[in-house]
Amino acid sequence: YKYNADVISLDYALLKPSAPINPDPPLQYNNLFDAMVEAVHSALEKVGGGSLEVVVTESGWPTAGDIGASFENAQTYNNNLIQHVKQGTPKKPGKPTETYLFAMFNERGKEPEVEKNWGLFFPNKEHKYPVNFF
Repeated sequence: YKYNADVISLDYALLKPSAPINPDPPLQYNNLFDAMVEAVHSALEKVGGGSLEVVVTESGWPTAGDIGASFENAQTYNNNLIQHVKQGTPKKPGKPTETYLFAMFNERGKEPEVEKNWGLFFPNKEHKYPVNFF
């Protein structure tokens, strides 16, 4: 997903407290992450795969190179995500969502510019900002 400020509020994308969006009452979606994961849950249910586990293999926020990309937003998103996935989603409350952060290190050789800036660490192993995994 590429963040677009004209379509989705930054707070909703960063998992900050926001007014719920109710595409499927009585479920309430307070952030984009849950809405996207629940879309996969719903699609799987419709084709008989409701018992399958959903694993988010890449989620993160860039620190430079595009709209909304900054150290502050990346730190906010990653720290909020780590805490949020522990509680599950509206359809599966209390069931943690297995999620992996993208990426460990910045990658200088990638293009476009935003693709170079997803790491939690610079290539020299220096961390970009504090991350709380607990």
